Amino acid sequence: MRHPRITAATAVASMLLAGAAGCTSDDDAPSGAEVVVIAADLNNSSVDTAYARALQLRVDQINASGRLGNRELRLVTKDNRNDPASSLRNITSFADDPAVAAVVTGSCDQCVVQAAKTINDKAVPTIALAASDEVSSPVADRQYVFKLGPNAADSTAALVAELVRARTRSISVLYTADLYGKGANTALNDALRNLNINVKAARAVNPGASDIAQSVGTLTDAEPDALIVLAPPELSLLAAQDARNAGFGKKIYFDAAAAGDLFIAQEAAAATNNATMVFTQILAIDDVIATTPAKSSRKQWFRDYTSRYGSYSGVASFAADAADLIAEAVARVGTDRPRIREIIETSQVDGLSGPIRMTPDNHSGLMPQALTLLVARSGRWRLSS
Repeated sequence: MRHPRITAATAVASMLLAGAAGCTSDDDAPSGAEVVVIAADLNNSSVDTAYARALQLRVDQINASGRLGNRELRLVTKDNRNDPASSLRNITSFADDPAVAAVVTGSCDQCVVQAAKTINDKAVPTIALAASDEVSSPVADRQYVFKLGPNAADSTAALVAELVRARTRSISVLYTADLYGKGANTALNDALRNLNINVKAARAVNPGASDIAQSVGTLTDAEPDALIVLAPPELSLLAAQDARNAGFGKKIYFDAAAAGDLFIAQEAAAATNNATMVFTQILAIDDVIATTPAKSSRKQWFRDYTSRYGSYSGVASFAADAADLIAEAVARVGTDRPRIREIIETSQVDGLSGPIRMTPDNHSGLMPQALTLLVARSGRWRLSS
């Protein structure tokens, strides 16, 4: 049976994509305003639903601020159906529209990887929100592609540091059989090298799987001290439920790919209680004291998003930061794509997600310092104490 929460997310995403898609006409722009388009290549996943919402909210806020002077941002989206061929058609269409200043892509990492040559050839600045490190690396082949979001090496390094602190001696690992999952599992094993932590079992599952009980059971049957899950939100929650149903009572750890809604789905709340996740502070922003302007901005963004959409998704801040980076470049150089690329490539900001530092040698800008440990308590995420 299909999970009802996923079905609802798909319906919302479809409406968002349909509502935001459109032409680049400036008929409804303020008189004399130049319309500048941020194009988004998304799908119907719950993660991309959050990206679509965040992009629209941030575009509205940027326009209301007047920071672009006689320019107005417009968000135009197309649905790639999580299919690289469809995504390539969308990105090609965006690149051929002179009003498009830059493209934002969603959770489909294979889509960006397969479109990288076209993105470079057509010189359209693209900020990828997909989890895999391969979307922005190697930089020599990704001159026009940038990434916002946690890097696998940083996320797994934080996990391993916590395993060491907790004196964990053995683990089992569940990961997705896609670019991100394979890369995260490799990064995890690299981080474990020379440490006295034994990987008792590891299993890869299809990222679109709806029944992973057998794989999870194999992992828990190995009787590890902890279960590590390197998977997107719905699969991570499902893994926790399956583990608890199998009688596994020890620690469960999620990497940053698991981050989703502020409130954990009711049917998974008990299973995830006391689970630890690596992510940014935004999902536990109520626990953060606004001691800096950046922290105040994050609290305000959290309130604004929640006010408009009723709840909060952890990944929303990445999309908002993408819109901000593009807007900053547009404010300086308009729709000059090569110069927009140059500005993004040297961006150094304290974003809504955390510190972001892009360089010519590193197109994945979220700094390791942005990541922290969160703990699930009573159905929501809190800062680890």
